[in-house]
Amino acid sequence: MNHPDVKRGTVFLFDVDNTLVDNDRVAEDLKRHLASKVGEASEQRYWEIFEQLRTELGYADYLGALQRYRVERPRDPKLLEVSYFMVNYPFANRLYPESLDAVEHVRRLGRAVILSDGDVVFQPRKVDRSGLYDTFQGHVLIYVHKELELEDVEAKYPAAHYVMVDDKVRLLTAIKKYWGARVTTVFPRQGHYALDGALVAQYPKPDITIERIGELQKYSLEEMLAAAQ
Repeated sequence: MNHPDVKRGTVFLFDVDNTLVDNDRVAEDLKRHLASKVGEASEQRYWEIFEQLRTELGYADYLGALQRYRVERPRDPKLLEVSYFMVNYPFANRLYPESLDAVEHVRRLGRAVILSDGDVVFQPRKVDRSGLYDTFQGHVLIYVHKELELEDVEAKYPAAHYVMVDDKVRLLTAIKKYWGARVTTVFPRQGHYALDGALVAQYPKPDITIERIGELQKYSLEEMLAAAQ
């Protein structure tokens, strides 16, 4: 969707996995389901393929890994049950507490947009099943590498200032490098990436650090804009 005609004051960009949705718990549920359906050895093999594919693509592709796993075990009917589990997973139950409240808070201050990485099938499904598509009124952007697509983000959602909320300091650093003082980076310390102290220490400190996504409600627009400087 293009919105080139209106120069918005502030656009709030939200990541999905481990920012709005507790993706670590989703992965734990999938691990348990896989182990119960195909056994621990096969479950471990799936995650090996998953990590290989993530290295190749640069994002998590759960269904792609299952498809590649199926090549190795084409006659295993239990894989269909695993696929059904993934596609129909109740993602709304894995939204972080007060995540929707945080979105509603910033919608009073500007425009809220999802900016996520992921595949072209499962990630949109996650956004829809979690209720986030409706919450963001269809303003959803999903790229392979979002930090490389900021020119397109700016064309679709022009703004004087951006606020990027993401659990990965690597991506916040790349986005800050591109937009500079035009962006406020917000780092919710949620999920295994955000809680990896050694990993976080490799990058500059984000403009705002919060312990959970709900804390975003404590910040006024003026405070968020000032933090970027």
